[in-house]
Parts: sequence; structure tokens; C-alpha cells
Amino acid sequence: MGGVPDSPLLIDVADGVARVTLNRPARHNAFDEILIGKLHDAFLAISGDATVRAVVLAGSGPSFSAGADLEWMQRAASHGPEQNRADALALGRMLKALADLPMPAIARVHGSVFGGGVGLVAACDIAVAAEGSVFSLSEVRLGLVPAVISPYVIAAVGARAAGPLMLLGRRIGADEARRIGLIHEIVPPAGLDAAIAAVLGDLAQGGRRAQVEIKRLVRRVQGRGVDDDVLALTAASIAEARASEEGREGVAAFLAKRAPTWRS
Repeated sequence: MGGVPDSPLLIDVADGVARVTLNRPARHNAFDEILIGKLHDAFLAISGDATVRAVVLAGSGPSFSAGADLEWMQRAASHGPEQNRADALALGRMLKALADLPMPAIARVHGSVFGGGVGLVAACDIAVAAEGSVFSLSEVRLGLVPAVISPYVIAAVGARAAGPLMLLGRRIGADEARRIGLIHEIVPPAGLDAAIAAVLGDLAQGGRRAQVEIKRLVRRVQGRGVDDDVLALTAASIAEARASEEGREGVAAFLAKRAPTWRS
């Protein structure tokens, strides 16, 4: 992993945090097939890195991401159905690799967040946005459908809120994005890095195994009723956590009024 300053994607791994930065500021970090491929490969590599406890996804320049690059879209318009399907699948696999990261992923959001950029935010576990951020699923105004990102957007905000976003293509501000659940926190632009640092600090207080299991549990329980299978799943999850080395250490540290080993 890594990246040179003029690379469309910058990756820095230090102190248990992988910082992944979209680096096409002149194009507001709009993505094409090259950036999509690099993001996919980066998320897969980070997923297997045992030193990484959290991921921060950010954008350089004035915007987080303006979604699909217009020149890429123009090229796609001349492609046949098979090539367009392949391009869409590549985008889908990249978003899935982000959503499937075993460790928590944090979106550091600012400026314009359009189309696929909204999908990136929705695929992260935690989203912190600067005041003045603007969000839009404007595909419908181009006669297009936000299809590939839809599973993540709907999971984040629910079908009732996602429908108008997709059908109307309007822009919404950070307050509305937080109200519907797309983002979790709004801070002044100058405080964005401090807010991300605070989230990372809170994550460092928790057990790594527990956070991996929480992400897995959310995916498996989401949208299901509390039937016998869910009862068995959740009971098994807490039983395994209690019996794990991390769980035993956490409880012992709490009872002894000391910090657990992962914080020392």
C-alpha cells in the first residue's frame, strides 16, 4: 500500500489507522474505472492487515466526492451492455469491499457529496461531516438510476427516506443528512480532523475482536425479525465474546478497576 502525491488514491497506515484519501481534487474526487480499481484493491489489502484497527476515508481538495467522473460516464455511453455491466460490477465490488472491512470505517466528509460519493459515505460505519457539506443523488436528472449504491443508501437511511432522495434528485444539507441517518455528526470545518481523532480515540477504547463481531452482527441481524434463528445467533455471539480471551480480559480489567491490555 502507499501512494505518490499525484496518485488518484493516497494511503497511509500508521498507529493502527489506515487513511485512504481520494486524490483527484481538480475533479472533486469523481471516480473513474482507475480510481474504482485502486479503491477496491486498497480495501482488500487493508482488510487483511492485522495492524489496522480503523479506516478513515477522506477526499482531498474542496469536496469529498462528486460521484462518477463525467468523462468516464461519456465513455460508458458508447460501450455495449456487457462493458457497462462490467463497469457497474467493478463499482459494486469496490463498495462491498468497503462495507465488508472487518474493522470500523469512518467517512471524513466535506464539500460536495454526490451520487457514488453518497454510496461511499453510506458504506462506512461512521460518518462525520463538516458544516456546509451538500449531498445529492442526482442520477435521475440525467435519466440514470443510483442502482449500485442503493443497497448501502437504503440500509443507512431506510427505504422511506431513500425513495425521495433518489426520485427527486434534490440537494440536501448536512442537517437533513444527519436527520435521516446518512451522517452521524456535524462539526465546523476547522474541527473536522479533531472530530475524527475523537472518534478514533473512542474506538481505541473498545476491544478489536468485539468491534469485528459487532460489524458482522449488524449485517446479519439487519432487517430481520426476532425469530428463533436470530435468538440463537445473538446468544451465540455474546457467549463466544464472554469466553474469548478479549472478553475475559475486558471483564477482569473492569472488576479490577484497571485498563484492559489493549489500552495499555
